[in-house]
Amino acid sequence: MKVHIIGGGNLGVSIALGLTRFSKNNQITVTRRNTTSILYLEELGVTVSKDNKHNIQDVDVIILTIKPYQVNTVLAEILPLVTNKVIASGVSGLSIEALQNKIGDSNSAIRIMPNIAAQFGASATCIAFNERHATQAQNVVSLFQDLGTAPIIDEKLMDAATVLAASGTAFALRYIRASMQAGIEIGFDWKTALAISAQTVKGAAEMILEENIHPEQLIDRVTTPQGCTIAGLNEMEMHGFSSSLIRGIKTSLKQIKG
Repeated sequence: MKVHIIGGGNLGVSIALGLTRFSKNNQITVTRRNTTSILYLEELGVTVSKDNKHNIQDVDVIILTIKPYQVNTVLAEILPLVTNKVIASGVSGLSIEALQNKIGDSNSAIRIMPNIAAQFGASATCIAFNERHATQAQNVVSLFQDLGTAPIIDEKLMDAATVLAASGTAFALRYIRASMQAGIEIGFDWKTALAISAQTVKGAAEMILEENIHPEQLIDRVTTPQGCTIAGLNEMEMHGFSSSLIRGIKTSLKQIKG
C-alpha cells in the first residue's frame, strides 16, 4: 500500500520505521515542516517531504500523527486533493464523527491509538471505526497488525486506550527504571541491571501474549512456599505497588477527560 504519514514527530517516525522493517510492499511518505531531523529515513526507502500534499492523490491510507490544533490547517491543505481515501487519525481527542464531518462522506475516518513501540513491531494499536467503513478499516488493521497487536475497540474506550497503551509505555519504563535502581543497590552495575530488568519484562510480556492466560497463573509458577519471590511481592503490595499503578492510570484518564 501507499501510506502517507502527516506528522514526522516521534509517533509518525516510529510508525514509518516499523512499516519499513515489519510490513512488506509498502511505499511510505512522511511529511514534516522541518525535515532536517528525519532525512535519515530516506536511506530506508521512505520519501520525506515538507509538503503535506506530496503525491497525496495517489495514496491508499493517510495517517495523521499531528497535534489537535494542527488538524484544521492540515485538512484544509490536503482535502482539495483527497477523495475516496482512508484517513486514520492518531490525534488525541478527535472523535470519528468530528473527523468524518471534516473530511466529508467521500472519505473514510478511522481512529487509531498506536505507541512508539511500533518502531520495533511491538505497538498495541487500538483501532475504532464506524461499521459502514469496516471494509476500508481492514487495510489499517492489517498495517498495524504488522507493527504489533491491533485490537478493534469501541470508540468510547479510545481515551482509556490512550492511557493504557500509549501512556502505559511510560508506566512500564518507570517500572524498569525502578528495577534497575534496585539492581544497583544489590550489586550490579547500571548497564547490567538495566539489561536484566528490560529482558525480564520482555519475557514476562511474551509469556502472557503467547499463552493468553491471567498473570496470576504465571506468577504461581515462580512463587514457592516461603520463597524469596512471594516475600518480595507481599512487601511491594504492602507499600501500594498495584494500587498506586491503578490510581496512576485512572488519574491519567481523568486528565484526558478534563
